[in-house]
Formats: sequence, C-alpha cells, structure tokens
Amino acid sequence: MTALQGALRMMTDASRRFLSDIGGLTYLCVETAAAALKPPLQIRETIRQMDEIGTKSLSIVSITALFTGMVLALQTAVGLTRFGAKLYVGSIVSMAMVRELGPTLTAVILAGRVGAGITAELGSMAVTEQVDALRSIGASPVQKLVVPRVLACILVLPALTVLADALGIFGGMVIGTSELHVNWHFYLRTVRDTLVIQDVMSGIGKSPFFGFIIGTIACYNGLSTRGGTQGVGRATTKTVVSASIAILVSDFFLTKLFLLL
Repeated sequence: MTALQGALRMMTDASRRFLSDIGGLTYLCVETAAAALKPPLQIRETIRQMDEIGTKSLSIVSITALFTGMVLALQTAVGLTRFGAKLYVGSIVSMAMVRELGPTLTAVILAGRVGAGITAELGSMAVTEQVDALRSIGASPVQKLVVPRVLACILVLPALTVLADALGIFGGMVIGTSELHVNWHFYLRTVRDTLVIQDVMSGIGKSPFFGFIIGTIACYNGLSTRGGTQGVGRATTKTVVSASIAILVSDFFLTKLFLLL
C-alpha cells in the first residue's frame, strides 16, 4: 500500500502541476492578446526579436529543409521504382514538404532554438528580480517582454516555412536529377501540376499558430522560473519538450481543420 500511495501521490502532484500550468498559460495568452491591442506597441523591440528569431535561424532551418527534401526524394524513389513511377518523385516531395514537413519541422526546430533562448533570457531576468523591478516601476512585463517575442514568432515562422518549403523541393530536385536521372524540367512541371493553392495555404496557415505556441510557452516558463540557475535549466528543458509536443498535437487538429475548409 505504501508504494501504491506513493505512486498515487506522484500522479496527483503531476496532475496538479499540469492543470496549474494550463491555467497559467491560458491566463498569459489572454493577457498577451489584451496587451498587444493596447498602445504603445513595442515596434522596435518586436523588430529586434524578429531579427533574433528569424535571421539567426536561417542557417539551421535551411540545412534541415534541404536535407529533408533530399532524404525524402531518396526514400520515396525506392518505393516508386517498384511501380515504374520514380519520374513523379517531385509530386510526393512537394506535397509532403508544403503540407506537412515544411511547417512542422521548422516549428520544432524553432521550439528548440528560439523557445529555449527566450526561456533562458526571461528566466534569468526572473531569478535576478529584473521582472519584479519592471512591476515596481509600473511597467507591464507582459507588454514589455512577452508581446514583442510572441509577435515576432508569429510573424517570422510563416516566412521561414516558405523558405523551408522551397529548399526542401530544391533538395528533392537535386537528388532527382543526380541520382534518379529525372530531367529537372519534368521535375518542376510535376511540382507545378501537383500543388494547388490550398496545399500551400494549409501549410503556411499552420505557421502562425505554431509561432504563438512557441512564444507563449517559452515566455510562460521563463517568467515562472524559480530556483536560480538550476531553475533556468529546468525551465529551458521544459519549454523544448512542452512546445514540441504541443506543436505535434496541434498539427493534427489544424490539419483536420484545414481539410474541412
């Protein structure tokens, strides 16, 4: 009974922490939406965050998307060759990248790089009482710190997704022409004939939601950090795990939603 009671206590504590985090995150989302509509807007800080989040993520997003497209072309060609249809590898690569892999992989990458960075930055401010200092002078930490970062994530992620889609398709073309001996004119024609505007918009349409998820989770964990430098480390890890899971779960529901539209 002692072991059972301990397990039940652990489950109860975990459930309580989970519900507390859900409540706190929901409250922060409402506060962020209200602060974003209230002047003055932190335009300069938002632009700085867009540079920090977007420009400095170009390399990792580009490399990931390029090699994802190349691997996807190789893997799909194996299956298509059995049916004599390897010429149409461009159709599968473009559809997979634009509808699913482009936005999702980009979001997961940013959850690791950007989410961890935001949490570490705000967590350091929280444990050194800089956030409390903002409150003491009458400034809103949500308006000063959270809104610019969340807006930057929402605005930057669609642009990075477009880049990832293009590089993934290009990577597939490189493998198609060099390894599968598919004419690049034919490859691009199959891409053009396969993709429709709904495919492109459904993938890009997910990106702002993913950006909002990354920004709010990172800011919430950063502002709620306690326990010094060890607390910052725990909060950073929590952000990467939570944001990645939230992106994958929300991707399913967003896909269902866009298929119904």
